[in-house]
Amino acid sequence: MSIKPIHIIGGGMAGSEATWQAANAGVPVILHEMRGVKGTEAHQTDKLAELVCSNSFRSDDHTSNAVGVLHEEMRRANGLIISTAAEHQVPAGSALAVDREGFAEAVTAKLEAHPNVTIVREEIAGIPPEDWDSVIVATGPLTSIPLAEAIHAHTGEDDLAFFDAIAPIVYFDSIDMDKAWRQSRYDKPGPGGDTAAYINCPLTEEQYNAFIDALIAGDKTEFRDWEKDTPYFEGCLPIEVMAERGRETLRFGPMKPVGLTNPHQPDVKAHAIVQLRQDNALGTLWNMVGFQTKLKYGAQTDIFRMIPGLEKAEFARLGGIHRNTFLNSPKLLDAQLRMKSMPRLRFAGQVTGVEGYVESAAMGLLAGRFAAAERLGRTLDAPPPTTALGALITHITGGHLEGKQTFQPMNVNFGLFPDIEDFPKKDENGKRLRGKAKGRAKKGAQAARALQDIDAWLAAQAAETV
Repeated sequence: MSIKPIHIIGGGMAGSEATWQAANAGVPVILHEMRGVKGTEAHQTDKLAELVCSNSFRSDDHTSNAVGVLHEEMRRANGLIISTAAEHQVPAGSALAVDREGFAEAVTAKLEAHPNVTIVREEIAGIPPEDWDSVIVATGPLTSIPLAEAIHAHTGEDDLAFFDAIAPIVYFDSIDMDKAWRQSRYDKPGPGGDTAAYINCPLTEEQYNAFIDALIAGDKTEFRDWEKDTPYFEGCLPIEVMAERGRETLRFGPMKPVGLTNPHQPDVKAHAIVQLRQDNALGTLWNMVGFQTKLKYGAQTDIFRMIPGLEKAEFARLGGIHRNTFLNSPKLLDAQLRMKSMPRLRFAGQVTGVEGYVESAAMGLLAGRFAAAERLGRTLDAPPPTTALGALITHITGGHLEGKQTFQPMNVNFGLFPDIEDFPKKDENGKRLRGKAKGRAKKGAQAARALQDIDAWLAAQAAETV
């Protein structure tokens, strides 16, 4: 009996990887890519997996770097994107960077040559027809307007974002709690009843004015041409734009000091306060409330470390504002990346709420495997959250906080992984590890655990197919 095809919409990182994974499982795939008949504002060619920004896949260190762990997990899962990147690697130190033209040409050639893959050059201008009973939507931030509008109409006004205001996210362990403290404004309970849902960092008048000066003077990035027609929303103005509107604007906005008392100096009234809100269920990541910004990354690091309590802050993600298209995945998608209200549709890549080439391809890898298993009459569980693949999918489908009003895209980072206690606490001389040395030891243990667990997940799949 012939197997019905899986339809995959979009031939970027996620769509190409999903196609490869499903086709290698023995399932026919029809890959629909509009480039070739209709271009986008950012792409230059009709090649699959074209890199439109950087040519770097970031760190390839799988011993202590979360993105390097993700690389290695994808290698072990026979990932198309990561293996092709290695074949077209260019010098970039410990990072994996590629010759972008050779990389895209190679991905295209591999998929064109695959016996289970048919590539159709066409735009899918709405919800796919009902007889397409297994579809993966992997259209990325440049989803065609008719398809985006159709998804928007189906999901609802608040569940598909077109403009992405990103606040910086800080690792909890790097916050100086001798200067900061936990408290909600006016001790008002949050959805879970917590009256200490925020971390607060106080500034004196002198510190506040120096901070405002630095914000206004800091180097900013410019919108790309295809982003320039997207206006700012008043509710998500860049923090430096607010500062330019008047020196007191931030004190009456995201940095207002009212309703809070510093237990370290209860008799001293702060001139302004920066608040951080818990960003994941594990409590390892905290976002800087209202701090979306167009400052360049280097400037962000320097300026935000001026804030008392954040002098040694380590950032899981820096801020930004750019045009994007992404789903409110925790609400809309199940653990198999299927739309809860229309299970024949899966989503993969940046549209699900991940950031970065590798993360997008990773969601394509999982979506392709999930769809193929389903087509073959099997159920494939997601990788455990101790793995990089599992940590990402857990974040976008269930790692958010209950009652949280917003969901923002995320790169892979160790803050998404469950904590680990079993790691070296002392060096070879018996001296207790502290600071960065302790952090490296912990990350090394998390990396080793991830690779052990991904091997077990892959082995279980292989055993089922025998």
